[in-house]
Amino acid sequence: MLGRRGQLARELERACWPAGWQPQFAGRDRIDLAKPEQAGARVAGEYPGLVINAAAYTAVDQAESEPEIAMRINGQAPAAIARACAALHAPLVTVSTDYVFDGTKPVPYTEEDEVRPVSAYGRSKAEGEAGVRRANGCHLILRTSWVFSRFGANFVKTMLRLGAERDSLAVVADQRGKPTAASDLAQAIILASSTLMANRTVAGTYHVANEEATTWHDFAQEIFDGAKARGVRTAELRAITTAEYPTPARRPANSELATDKFSRIFSYRFRSWREPLSEVLDELLPSSAASRAS
Repeated sequence: MLGRRGQLARELERACWPAGWQPQFAGRDRIDLAKPEQAGARVAGEYPGLVINAAAYTAVDQAESEPEIAMRINGQAPAAIARACAALHAPLVTVSTDYVFDGTKPVPYTEEDEVRPVSAYGRSKAEGEAGVRRANGCHLILRTSWVFSRFGANFVKTMLRLGAERDSLAVVADQRGKPTAASDLAQAIILASSTLMANRTVAGTYHVANEEATTWHDFAQEIFDGAKARGVRTAELRAITTAEYPTPARRPANSELATDKFSRIFSYRFRSWREPLSEVLDELLPSSAASRAS
């Protein structure tokens, strides 16, 4: 397992694994994705039966000022690891992003749509996908979107912090996507990995995201509503356009992922993001949740 401290790695660490599986988590101190060839050699030296890449460079705006680092970690390292896995005939599962698309499609993106990234981060992830495919090994590329959890830095935790600090907050309302709980993503990865080990014909690219598309503004409103229900102070929300909130990296206006293929192949039902959001809020606001239940 590549990754140890990120949202997804932390959820994979506390997830239930199939009987007999003994996942080993390798952080940057063991396998540094910023050194792609060395990372590939380290993976090869472990002689793994399966590799799951849950590590990535995820600082979307910062990638605009350091695209070389983002490309090494997200683009070149997955390719080097895929080559090592192919030589060992070991399956590779790697996680990609909705940001490989340009956001101009008016309906959800499918796995067959052409990638057209509009940011350095998106380009690095698209190159990682291409490198994994070029290695010609058995692999799963799982694209996901708007990941949140109790761990690390993410939109839910940012909104709770800003909501407690400010009286009002402006959030963009013209970018559309699917919030995805890292816990649900972890479960989907374990299911897909287990299936792949038993049946390599399921290899390929899939979209993994919770159900129900929304905007950043409406996602923030749901977070604040949940916090208020738990007795926590929040700010007043104001809807703005992307043009009113310029960022170094351009975001897709629509990055909704169609997940029908994953559901069909792996017999998996995605739940609405609202359900795991409530669970995450209970974890992040435990004293409020306890008092509400008493």
